[in-house]
Amino acid sequence: MDAILVVNAGSSSLKFQIFGVVEGQLARQLRGHLDGIGTRPRFRAADNERTLIDRSLAADAVADLPMAIAETRSWLRTLEGFELRAIGHRVVHGGPDYVRPVLIDETVLDQLASYQELAPLHQPNNLAPIRLAMEIDPTVPQVACFDTAFHRGHPAHVACYALPRSFYDAGVRRYGFHGLSYEYIAERLRDVAPEAAAGRTIVAHLGSGASMCALRDGESIDSTMGFTALDGVPMGTRPGQLDPGVVLYLIAQKGMSADSVSDLLYRQSGLKGLSGISSDMRDLLASDSPAAAFAIDHFIHRCALNAGQLAAALGGLDAFVFTAGVGENSAAIRARIADRLEWLGAELDAAANEAGETLISTANSRVALLVLRTDEELMVARHTAALTGLAQST
Repeated sequence: MDAILVVNAGSSSLKFQIFGVVEGQLARQLRGHLDGIGTRPRFRAADNERTLIDRSLAADAVADLPMAIAETRSWLRTLEGFELRAIGHRVVHGGPDYVRPVLIDETVLDQLASYQELAPLHQPNNLAPIRLAMEIDPTVPQVACFDTAFHRGHPAHVACYALPRSFYDAGVRRYGFHGLSYEYIAERLRDVAPEAAAGRTIVAHLGSGASMCALRDGESIDSTMGFTALDGVPMGTRPGQLDPGVVLYLIAQKGMSADSVSDLLYRQSGLKGLSGISSDMRDLLASDSPAAAFAIDHFIHRCALNAGQLAAALGGLDAFVFTAGVGENSAAIRARIADRLEWLGAELDAAANEAGETLISTANSRVALLVLRTDEELMVARHTAALTGLAQST
């Protein structure tokens, strides 16, 4: 069977999926995940019927991402029945140059590497599997699918910062992220809630990384993230919106280096920094610590503020969608955010919310509240298939 491998590489995990191509149509065949890289590595994979592997590994056996890639590649080579025709990659930052998925060559790879400082947690890890695959077999086409691409239709007055125009022209602008997730949700809404899809919708991608996007008729109008993936709502280890004067103060008055500030903002802040306990919302919800409650209160407050901003950008609100790890799985967080949306006309159905149903608003609610599972990997597979001629994009 012709197959497309989809790779989503992070700093501590490597996710992959295989999609078969049958008569021009995509069919998911298996998915896998190697997480806990460098600490407690665990390699799991399953097809549509059963678990194929679930194995814990020694920390020194999978100490970093290259070792995780090697472990994954070794296991994938044991599979039979698949003829690898293309590899699709989620790449967080496409910079000012890439507004749609692109076939990767050395020139493209060098250009993407130049954006590493804009997404230091993601970009280097996104590119590492691409380089390795090019070394192993340069004849297999690879496609980069960008988290920034979905937002690139924003007009300049929305995408710019209030800086001299020369900075915008040089690429200092609001890009927005989680675009593959939002693109999938925009398509999914056409099936499950066509009125919402055609109207004014806020999608809240709430996970370890978190952002919100305003959609009108399925198109991105604005997003809470900007030049980097630090902006907007608080995240697991990132602070969200921050007065840039704080950075100046840390450097000029506290004597912190640029590297130290970068580490603070990308790895030591957000829920982890506020709580001093964990970056994982599940841990905070399970804790009786006042610091955990404080971190959650801050998260809810900032989500509500950002929702208000995006509702203003849309000129009203017809639907609000929860997605990603926290959004899909935490009824408690959904309930608290929905409570802060009452002024917009949202009314939560508590029983539907606890049951994790797709529609969690009451019949009287003026704003539809929905829970939709995102699928970034499927979007990567679709783009890869279309760009390589293996299947249609829809």
